[in-house]
Amino acid sequence: MNLVLDKRQLGPEVFQLEVQAPRIQKRWKAGQFIILRPLTTSERIPLTLVSSNAERQSVTLVIQAIGNTTKEAVALEPGESVADIVGPLGEPASMCEGKRVVCMAGGVGVAEVLPVAKAFREHGNHVTALCGARSDALRILDAELRQGVDVLEWATDDGTYGFHGNVLQLLQSIAKPGDFDIGHVIGPIPMMKAVANSTREWGMKLYASLNPIMIDGTGMCGGCRITVGEEVKFACVDGPEFDAYLVDFDELARRNRAYREMEQRAMAEHACRIGLGG
Repeated sequence: MNLVLDKRQLGPEVFQLEVQAPRIQKRWKAGQFIILRPLTTSERIPLTLVSSNAERQSVTLVIQAIGNTTKEAVALEPGESVADIVGPLGEPASMCEGKRVVCMAGGVGVAEVLPVAKAFREHGNHVTALCGARSDALRILDAELRQGVDVLEWATDDGTYGFHGNVLQLLQSIAKPGDFDIGHVIGPIPMMKAVANSTREWGMKLYASLNPIMIDGTGMCGGCRITVGEEVKFACVDGPEFDAYLVDFDELARRNRAYREMEQRAMAEHACRIGLGG
């Protein structure tokens, strides 16, 4: 069960895995995610469902190898199996019809915004995708995005491709209040916060797909607790999509930093064991 069927490297430290998961493939919708445990000794990590293949009964995941568990995941080769994959989890992305939609993403968030942007277009909306990367060499899924949206624009921090700047600056350079009815943003917390603050008076709905720390994805652990307006929500069961204008991004950032020291210590211990059979 849950064989890795295909593996492709999209960029430095970013990999695409196709995993056999027939039950998830039949039920998932854009915006939902899974909880993956690559090895029996691994921690659990949430990953967005990017696409699926009915004939192969598979789902596609995009993983950035930045920690122990993500590195264990991308080390798997076709023919090997993941220990556990649970899903689909969370609520699907909010959809509409006949609207002008802008989907914005930065870094590996490009993979996460792809299925949402495609779903908006399939529902009859005109979809503009604004995506960001640090440089041309770090852009991912360009061809897939061009097939799935009406307009695609890129921003790179160093100006090696497209607009020289970030996604928010790109948005401000090509659009004005009233140009879009719906917005969807996903990426680093500072980026999502900046987009929300800058478009608050634009008169459009803006949804943010949040990425807090999750453990079980069922609302039991409370690790993904966030504040939306004056209400406490859990990203795994109430989201991961929320009204971006009501999200307390500062609280979210603090919670995501809570385990940074433990993560750094785990990475150092892992590096020390390499080659020692540990």
